[in-house]
Amino acid sequence: MSCDLKALATRGVQGLHPYEAGKPVEELERELGISNIIKLASNENPLGPSAKAVDAVEAAMSEAARYPDSSGFRLKQALRRHYGLEQEQLTLGNGSNDVLELIARAFLNPDDEVVFSEYAFAVYPIVTQACGAKAVVAPAHEYGHNLQAMAEAITERTRLIFIANPNNPTGTALQRDELVAFLDAVPENVIVVLDEAYTEYVTDTDFPDGLELLPDYANLVVTRTFSKAWGLAGLRVGFAAACADITDLLNRVRQPFNVSLLALAAAEAVLDDTDYLQKSVALNTSGLKYLEQGLTALGLGFIPSYGNFITVDMARPALPIFEALLREGVIVRPLGGYQMPDHLRVSIGLPEENERFLRALKQVLAC
Repeated sequence: MSCDLKALATRGVQGLHPYEAGKPVEELERELGISNIIKLASNENPLGPSAKAVDAVEAAMSEAARYPDSSGFRLKQALRRHYGLEQEQLTLGNGSNDVLELIARAFLNPDDEVVFSEYAFAVYPIVTQACGAKAVVAPAHEYGHNLQAMAEAITERTRLIFIANPNNPTGTALQRDELVAFLDAVPENVIVVLDEAYTEYVTDTDFPDGLELLPDYANLVVTRTFSKAWGLAGLRVGFAAACADITDLLNRVRQPFNVSLLALAAAEAVLDDTDYLQKSVALNTSGLKYLEQGLTALGLGFIPSYGNFITVDMARPALPIFEALLREGVIVRPLGGYQMPDHLRVSIGLPEENERFLRALKQVLAC
């Protein structure tokens, strides 16, 4: 074949690299022929799904031959009851990644600018470049968002700003006062996307709830997911909340039936399972403290985290340590793709999984 098919792609797509997800358990089993593997790489909920969600999925299976409700009416009503949002404020997505892409597609033209932080979630540069827009990366402060630097990066060409709070992969968080001051300073014609995928895990009373800020900022979009504390990562469901004008635009580019019948049923059911959410948060809080103590005992530094993971500074190239942990049957996440080659991100697991990780890490470091 003489035609260079890759050259036919848009300029932005030609320069992209696929998102690298955490290594699946099945892949490691095939590669090394080992079993009894634990995965602490993708910030999943170690409790597994809520029993109410499982029951809802089983009940919905009888209608699996039918298309789901494209409007997601029942889930939107559940979100209204749970968060006090109105239906016209909501856009449903195939995970919150889906709504992040919808936002980019709705608002970005080629050569527009998008501001986000150094060490920010990998999806932000991907959706920016795919739309042909220019990424403007503001330098971080202690691995977290430097809002002053981000404000200074805004120009007449800026259309979107992405802020993850808490941030992935560093676990850092912004307090309410500093976020409000930033939002006050952003021009009204710049859309601020507040990605709150990990917000349910935060117990700090000074932490802002983006949904409560929506009435004050017409240019604010808040994204949430059911993949983390709600335990539905495999079903892929999330949402964006914004003013009705923004929601209307997002729904113009949203694909019909973008959230499956089973995901809609599970998300609706789990919103009523407050016991499950409380157990998830309590398990994460205790597990995070346990790992902090264990890492300190090993003489390792880490970034204080508000999420369901902890990012560890190995003080040396981390990839060999990651690979050695794989041979011990422990999957964590290397962060070279985030320009953090000396760090590993470790999801909070069940108590026995956290203990096994620390034991394996101690063994690897002794070699």
